[in-house]
Amino acid sequence: MATILIIDDEKSIRRMLREILEYEGYKVEEAADGLEGLELIKEKSFDAVLLDIKMPKMDGLEVLAKIMEINSDLPVLIISGHGTIDTAVEAVKKGAYDFIAKPMDLNRLLISLRNALDKVTLVRETRVLKRKVSGTREMLGKSPAIQRIREKIEKVAPTDARVLITGENGTGKELVARWIHEKSARAKGPLVEVNCAAIPSELIESELFGHEKGAFTSAIKQRIGKFEQANGGTLFLDEVGDMSLSAQAKVLRALQENKITRVGGDKDIPVDVRVIAATNKDLLREADRGNFRLDLYHRLSVIIIHVPTLNERKEDIPILAERFMQEICEEYGLPRKTITPKAMEVLTNIHWTGNIRELHNVIERLVILCDSKITEEDVLAYAVANVTKDPLEALFNRFDKFADFRDEMEKRFIEYKLRVNNWNVSKTADEIDMQRSHLYSKMEKYGLRREELHGS
Repeated sequence: MATILIIDDEKSIRRMLREILEYEGYKVEEAADGLEGLELIKEKSFDAVLLDIKMPKMDGLEVLAKIMEINSDLPVLIISGHGTIDTAVEAVKKGAYDFIAKPMDLNRLLISLRNALDKVTLVRETRVLKRKVSGTREMLGKSPAIQRIREKIEKVAPTDARVLITGENGTGKELVARWIHEKSARAKGPLVEVNCAAIPSELIESELFGHEKGAFTSAIKQRIGKFEQANGGTLFLDEVGDMSLSAQAKVLRALQENKITRVGGDKDIPVDVRVIAATNKDLLREADRGNFRLDLYHRLSVIIIHVPTLNERKEDIPILAERFMQEICEEYGLPRKTITPKAMEVLTNIHWTGNIRELHNVIERLVILCDSKITEEDVLAYAVANVTKDPLEALFNRFDKFADFRDEMEKRFIEYKLRVNNWNVSKTADEIDMQRSHLYSKMEKYGLRREELHGS
């Protein structure tokens, strides 16, 4: 059931529209002016907005501009008794879906609203499908580390240089490889991925180079390997550090000579492939242990791109969390949800062992289990306890000095007790066994005032 927000300063108009929309099966909320409407849009999810132009405090066109900043996908139908062609054109330029003059043609209003909701559904479905088909997400983040990776991709992608991408599991090494391919001259060619860790060592050579019929017991027909499939494009060797030494030798030959031989065959097959490799291991250390060929390492590592852990780019967590929230809500067909500032602070200070993949899973869990506004308590209940063995670990990680930790806990404790006691200072002082003057001093120190609670 779609939820519609009516923003109009005329109570009779709001009542009339509510009756009509509820009769049509919509849920309805009202705001008497633009400021109230904007606060509701920040707090809750709506499927469409009916917006008046002439209102006190803030003009409807100003409200429209603010709505587009908050959520550009939200359809806004402008309703005005002071409509002119110029006003209608300006409204549409600023993002309005339609402009309906008063007195309203109710049939037109309902048809336009239905069309707006259908369009939003189609836009969301198209976005989800494009994301699933392309598999290449935007590289999100504003941290210096991510900016450096973007700059390096821009320089490296147009060349045919081989690239080795390093980093922990879940950091986004595959995304870096995809962007190198997307920005290269080979972008129209195939991007073929091989997870070397997921293929048994006895099958990796057949997977990479293919095999001839009868090459081994189960080889009942000829098979084309990944190198041939990637001809004219890019071959991405994920977790290359887990490749067998035998396969490493053949990959080295393929890189040196630009040709391969199928398992069980004796014919050289030329291949034109750019190889990008990724690993979560220290390949030089693996080479010292005899697990990885040093000459292959030097062939693969013409350019090295290191992807930082999520803990090394914490300033990117709010950006990632908001995008994951939007995408997951779209995929599940759920109304858009929001994360409160305090909840985002807790998310940012969690120690992420699974990096971006883990953050995505946590956001998905919060979307499924929580209401439209995800709070600090939700994150502590559904994220922190699942991410860390000790539920307090994320909280402890926020502080380097004991004095800072003590002050934060004292502030939270006093604020909680004041809130429970409806901000009755005398009652709270008695309950926590503190002199009233001392409690006033603490409230002053931490800036605790009743109106702050209402404004949060």
